[in-house]
Amino acid sequence: MAEKMNQQVHPFAQVNKQPRSDEESGTLTSDEELKRKKRIKLAIYIAAFAVFQTIVILVFALTVMRVKTPKVRLGTDVTFQNFKTGTQASPSFDLSFTTQVGVKNSNFGPYKFDSTIATFMYEGVTVGQVTIPKGKAGLRSTKKVTVTANVNSNALQSTASLGSELGAGVLTLNSQAKLSGKVELMFVMKKKKSAEMNCTMTIEVSTKAVQSMNCE
Repeated sequence: MAEKMNQQVHPFAQVNKQPRSDEESGTLTSDEELKRKKRIKLAIYIAAFAVFQTIVILVFALTVMRVKTPKVRLGTDVTFQNFKTGTQASPSFDLSFTTQVGVKNSNFGPYKFDSTIATFMYEGVTVGQVTIPKGKAGLRSTKKVTVTANVNSNALQSTASLGSELGAGVLTLNSQAKLSGKVELMFVMKKKKSAEMNCTMTIEVSTKAVQSMNCE
């Protein structure tokens, strides 16, 4: 019994916790700071990409996806096959000529249009008509259609103005037409668009040539 009491009781060995050195603490702080900077840089890249993507979508919507009205114009290259005019005292005209109708399409998709009638007038009176066949103007291009027109003064009830013009050596004709069609974008979206032609052609009688062509 005495021997047991004399035995020394040894306490449990305490875990020896050594404090971190300044070098180890500095390394951990540096790693955390580096990770934080990487996260910030990644967030900046993501935000910049989102802004760039938004700008691209807006530009795409305002340019590529914006549907513009095509323009229809009568060409200035006119070739006369028949050219007969009267005098100031007995005014009349009977003309046959070949020209081109241009359909200008500024869209990023083709413009398909139906067949229509182009009307030639003298002071609001129809003096001739020609058919513009259906066709397609490609994306950002001009479709040229060759037509042959026959115009004469048979329908005029009054020729006083015509006599004055012929006396001045000119003949003024107006041409009008309306195209109906669709612009196709991205092979998916189709937008109906009508294009109108309103051109005034001044012909010089002595040279049998077009002096001017004005289109609205």
